[in-house]
Amino acid sequence: MNDFPEFMKRPANRIATGSQATPGVEGYVFDGVDGSQMAFWTCRETAVSTPHVHDYDEYMIVVEGCYTLIIDGQRIPVRAGEEHFLPKGIPHGGEVVAGTRTIHAFGGRRADRASRSNQSTAWVPSDLS
Repeated sequence: MNDFPEFMKRPANRIATGSQATPGVEGYVFDGVDGSQMAFWTCRETAVSTPHVHDYDEYMIVVEGCYTLIIDGQRIPVRAGEEHFLPKGIPHGGEVVAGTRTIHAFGGRRADRASRSNQSTAWVPSDLS
């Protein structure tokens, strides 16, 4: 497969552009009853993810391509079939290769839907200081 199935990419679940840390990505989000979220991202272009930090844990698996996490200056390539766990409070950013697809689970609310958010509101990473 070169893309996520259509049922996973319904317009009602599309992530708002302003809620994404990486330019050139297309994402979709699903909410858990406990406030957690699952996000599915496809990176259309090689890009850099803005460094940020979460108040909740994050788990990711790369389905296709490569996402290089950058944590405290250390580069950690996560390739297709590999996974990584990020505990809450860990500042991280990354680099993604065009064509990469990832699945992320967040222990809290990470993303807003395009249909529910104001597109002019930009996503601002948490204070890293």
